Amino acid sequence: MSSQYKDLKQECYEANMQLNALNLVVYTFGNVSAVDRENGVFAIKPSGVPYEDLKSEDIVIVDFDNNIIEGTMRPSSDTKTHAYLYKNWPNIGGVAHTHATYSVAWAQSQQDIPIFGTTHADHLTADIPCAPPMADALIEGNYEHNTGIQILDCFKEKNLSYEEVEMVLIGNHGPFAWGKNAAKAVYNSKVLEVVAEMAYLTLQINPNAPRLKDSLIKKHYNRKHGKDSYYGQ
Repeated sequence: MSSQYKDLKQECYEANMQLNALNLVVYTFGNVSAVDRENGVFAIKPSGVPYEDLKSEDIVIVDFDNNIIEGTMRPSSDTKTHAYLYKNWPNIGGVAHTHATYSVAWAQSQQDIPIFGTTHADHLTADIPCAPPMADALIEGNYEHNTGIQILDCFKEKNLSYEEVEMVLIGNHGPFAWGKNAAKAVYNSKVLEVVAEMAYLTLQINPNAPRLKDSLIKKHYNRKHGKDSYYGQ
């Protein structure tokens, strides 16, 4: 049977396979979604399906209220978090969640990842935020939906823009990342993992390592993202 969401499913499938290829997931953990704003739906990996068995036609289509629009499998258990982000942040096109080792380690430590070097500054000018662990009442409630609230509350509290900071750690849980499409969400997930590992190693070598100078933060970020950017072809 043909599907009007064939391209969306394919985009989502490829992004999920990339998550696995980049060693950002363990077994069936982790997921990526891709949004179709025009139709108010998004594609997401089905829950608990091993990556080697996954096919593009298995991808589930849901709306922003978590109703299944197309697909025979149950969508990812994190679907409600993705839906909440899409609903509240109109300029994102893809969301990824991983259980990558160093990202999770920082989340478990409940600490922001400090901006120590230019690799970090190439992508964002702030520390990578860690949202505090969820309150008991929210855990017992609509947990995955409340994870979305947790992320938005963290950005509000820290006065961060979701368009500038495209990643977050959930205290004691793990990372979420997003971007203009599913591929960018995966890219940001890998950047987060690499920066998390570098920051960890930095603190092993020097527990008092200084934060990157503001002038270098601005220089590195702007040469890639500023109005006079000159990095790349």
